[in-house]
Amino acid sequence: MSVRTYNPSVRVGNWNEDIQLEEDTLKDFLDKREKGELLIQKTSNLAGVALQKKQLSISRDGYVHYGHVVMLCCKGAADRTKYFTGVDPRDDCSLALNLTDPMQLTQDKFADTCGVSGCVSMEPVLRNVFCVKSIEGCNDGDVLKYGQPFYLSTLPEAGNLLLHSDQLTFMKCTKKSRHQLVSLVSEASFLTQWMILHKDPRLRMEFEGAPVPANEPVIVTHCKTNQNLAVEEAFRVRTPLGREYEISSHTSLNSHKAEEDFNIWTITMGVPGDSMMTALSQNTNQSAMSSEFKSQSIPLSSATTTPSTANQITAEQPTTTEN
Repeated sequence: MSVRTYNPSVRVGNWNEDIQLEEDTLKDFLDKREKGELLIQKTSNLAGVALQKKQLSISRDGYVHYGHVVMLCCKGAADRTKYFTGVDPRDDCSLALNLTDPMQLTQDKFADTCGVSGCVSMEPVLRNVFCVKSIEGCNDGDVLKYGQPFYLSTLPEAGNLLLHSDQLTFMKCTKKSRHQLVSLVSEASFLTQWMILHKDPRLRMEFEGAPVPANEPVIVTHCKTNQNLAVEEAFRVRTPLGREYEISSHTSLNSHKAEEDFNIWTITMGVPGDSMMTALSQNTNQSAMSSEFKSQSIPLSSATTTPSTANQITAEQPTTTEN
């Protein structure tokens, strides 16, 4: 006669270790949630800090000045044909600070070194607005000129980091395109100096020393390496805020010895009347809503006429006589 020595209530194997492991996992989860170290908490903290809305400076004379808060935007590809499956044409993007480590937002300031990427959002926020700073001792308010070196810095809330680039090496390059790396650093040097060139190579000598216009396509060139700021349209990187374009410092020329579209940037600024038009549009919407509300709230008695009123209206109408 066989004796049954096993049933579902019998614990076999490392049952005690499994229970202890589950308790430790739950304890670690609760500790991380209290300290705000969960991935979803990091992402929400990142969005709250890096996506603060900012106001661009207004160019009243149409030129870029030192001290202005601007955006560097690259227009999307003109050819919107989708040649390959899963490869979409390049969209409009702006140069933005890329926070690869969300834990640095729990500190008092940003890290001393951050990466950059091309975000598809064109709304001015903390991560994609920059300040034009002088190198040659020019005062804030002076006009930026073609061929004049300058610093491109983030706002004080983002740590006053400077756009930086250096010579391409095997160990120091972008991850996917293997081109010259572009990043943000805290210390100013010759590696953080940039200059603006005219987009047409035939007119660069004529425009050297002329004021740089705002909201016009230009070339952003690194002073030391003479490489142009570029958007890698074929490569996207993963960021805490989604997939964005890789940014490098690489000059690409077409058959006419002119820069490609992804080397052309626009220094985006506000123009006089932007705030006024926003206020006017808001007032127009409010007046339209109020008039619609009044038309809907007219009582029925006002829309009908009494017999005495009808007689009065008939009496006031002019009479015509036949000749």
